[in-house]
Amino acid sequence: MTDPTDGPRENGGDGARDVATDRAAWDDWRARRRAALTAPQGNLALVETRWAPLGERPDLEAARAELEEGQTLTTLERTEPASGRPEFGLRRWDPRSPAVRHFDSVATFPYRPDWVLEAEYEPVEGARTVPFEHIRDNGGTRDLVVPGDLRLTLDGAAYTLSAFDDDGTLLLVFGDPTNGKSTYGAGRFLFVHRDERNSGPQRVVLDFNRAFVPPCGFSDQYNCPMPPRQNRLRVPVEAGEKVPVFRDGYGAH
Repeated sequence: MTDPTDGPRENGGDGARDVATDRAAWDDWRARRRAALTAPQGNLALVETRWAPLGERPDLEAARAELEEGQTLTTLERTEPASGRPEFGLRRWDPRSPAVRHFDSVATFPYRPDWVLEAEYEPVEGARTVPFEHIRDNGGTRDLVVPGDLRLTLDGAAYTLSAFDDDGTLLLVFGDPTNGKSTYGAGRFLFVHRDERNSGPQRVVLDFNRAFVPPCGFSDQYNCPMPPRQNRLRVPVEAGEKVPVFRDGYGAH
């Protein structure tokens, strides 16, 4: 998954100027986020995920022969939870998919400087995995590598959050009481940047203004992880993206 952010901010000087600077950076993030969603292989363009029988690879030549004008293919691999064997699949992307054509925007909360929080990141020794339920696995779980803990105090409550490694960046999958009301029902995602050169505990920024709707909110062909129990916040997080908005009665995934 591609991180649409530029990494953590570096603030200094007058606080009001910092907020203005951060809001401008957030506006830029939103513009880049929209561009990524509507790209030829953005979340809205995924129209098919097809898995080959266990242990086999998909027939790419046959799949390419089925492509319509402008469509593209990519391959992917995952581990089958029950057997631990590799599964191979492909994805078909259509830059003129119904979701792309009907997409209007992503409803978003106004910028909230009070939702830019600090947390303590504490790495763990060795390879630790945490089971994450995925939206298309009918209650099954997949183990994802969680390289450390995020410790956060919010509204007087202490949390130890699990963020897994997503191509070198921590990805926090979290839930809160807004889910299914004002925000996407299955929870939201947030990238957390840490200093890779520092192998010890460190302070990190959780900017919930950049919380975003997971890919499965834009295409039902994604199999998104869902928030584990320890990542379910008891405080409504009224910051970041809410839900995708589509035109002409098109149903969101």
